[in-house]
Formats: sequence, structure tokens, C-alpha cells
Amino acid sequence: MSRSRVFLLLALLTSAAAGAFFFARKSPPPEPPRRLPPRNLYAPSTDEQRVRDRLFELLLPVTIANCRLERFGEANDGGYLLCGNLLSDVQSGYSYGISGYDGWGCEVSGARRIPVHQYDCFDTRKPDCGSGRTIFHAECVGTEKATIEGRPFDTIERQIAANGDAGKRLVVKIDVEGAEWDAFKQTPVDVLDRIDQMAVEFHGVRNARFVAALEKLRETFHVAHLHVNNYSCQPGLDPFPGWAYEVLFVNKRIAVTDGTFARGVPHALDAPNNPAIADCQPLLRRSSGR
Repeated sequence: MSRSRVFLLLALLTSAAAGAFFFARKSPPPEPPRRLPPRNLYAPSTDEQRVRDRLFELLLPVTIANCRLERFGEANDGGYLLCGNLLSDVQSGYSYGISGYDGWGCEVSGARRIPVHQYDCFDTRKPDCGSGRTIFHAECVGTEKATIEGRPFDTIERQIAANGDAGKRLVVKIDVEGAEWDAFKQTPVDVLDRIDQMAVEFHGVRNARFVAALEKLRETFHVAHLHVNNYSCQPGLDPFPGWAYEVLFVNKRIAVTDGTFARGVPHALDAPNNPAIADCQPLLRRSSGR
């Protein structure tokens, strides 16, 4: 190759390299991949917050002037508060969800000399009560008469009628791990009206159908007491400190109240369900805007 051709080739290569460098500098850098902000999987929707606010409002206790609270049942988990002085006219009791022991049913039956019907289809051990008259049924409460996975279920209405208690004054305790909501929605109002007092451990704070169940109960009952189960304490459920809570309902037939908010809760008779840790329930109060 001649020297002139060599110089021409070098000039062309130098020019191409310079052009490539020029355009490389002028081209914008590639855009970095876009990253979405991290999503809080536990942040409630607006609808969920409305449900919790409404549930909380429905559960705020009122002062019942003629109620003297007493504790029945276990010292911790399994103990519930009732208006002890309003039990004198009760003729029969029902204890739902007992897991082989039932301090509440045993004590109510022994102290008030009434029969207490105990129901559980998951743990069919008959509780040993010693004194009192308790009748164990290996059956659960549900929304219809059915057998599910080999376990019998029936409604509150049918169970009361089957025991000959349809026209009697009743006291009820129910702790059935979430089945309470639909059972109450299905129970006729005239059956609920036979219940003088009802201690319930509710489970859950998020579902809109819970609101409907509580609104139905509030037609017949006043809320006399609220205690949060400290096994369920959890942040992010405002205004609830936990997702399981014990509620005492007193029938409007027997309760004397002016409807004022009961600011004295928690009560001195409350005890943490889990004795190894403190209760998580603050002094209940109405929030502005609710």
C-alpha cells in the first residue's frame, strides 16, 4: 500500500472515532428503571377504617345504673363479667365454646341454681363442674342444622327450643372463634329478647357484615362492658388495640341507663387473658369526628 493511501485510511479512522465520541457525548444516558414506592401491605383501605370506626362506636359501653358487675369463670382467660344482681330472674344458661373446661358455666349454674347447657363440637370432653347442673352437648352453634366435616351444628334458636327453654329468661356466654357474627345475624329478634345478659368474645374488626350483626344486637341490648383480649393486641387496628374483645350485653328490658358513656372502663375486675403480659386496653374514649 502506498504511503498516501495509508495516510488517507488513518484520517478516515480518526474522523470516525471522533464522530462516535461526539455522538456518544450528545446522546442522553439511559433512563434508570422506575421504582414504585414500597406498598404498605398492612395499611387499611378507607372502607376498612370506616368499618372499624363504626364497630368501635357500637361497642362503647354506657353506664347502667342498676348493674353491679361480678366476675364469673376463670381468673384469666375464660372469665367474664356479668351484672350479678340482674341474674335473679334467669331460668337457664347457655355456654358456647368451652374446650373441655367451663368455669363460667359451672359457677353460674352453682351460684344461681340454674341449668347451664354447654356446647362444643371440636373438643367433646365434658367439663367437670362438681356443683351445679350442667348439660353438655357435643354440638356447635351455626346458621343452620348441618353436619360439617363430621361435626354437628345447629342454630341458637333451635338449640334453645330443643332444651325446652323457648319461653324462659336466659343468660348466655359465647366464645366460638368468629362463628358468633353469622349466628347472631341469623337469630330472630324475639329469641334474642329472651336473653337477659350475654357475654361474647368477638373475633375480628375488618368485615362490614360485623357492623350489621352489632347493629342488630344493639336493637335489643345495651353494651355494659368492653374488655380487649390481650392475646390479640396488635398495632394498626385503630381505634381498637386488638382484634378480639369481650363484650357484656344487657337487655334493654332490665337495664336502667340514661345512655351516658361509661368512662370508668377498664373495670377493676378485668384481668389479662394472658397473665404473662399486661392488658393493652387504654381508657376508652370517644374521638372527635366520630
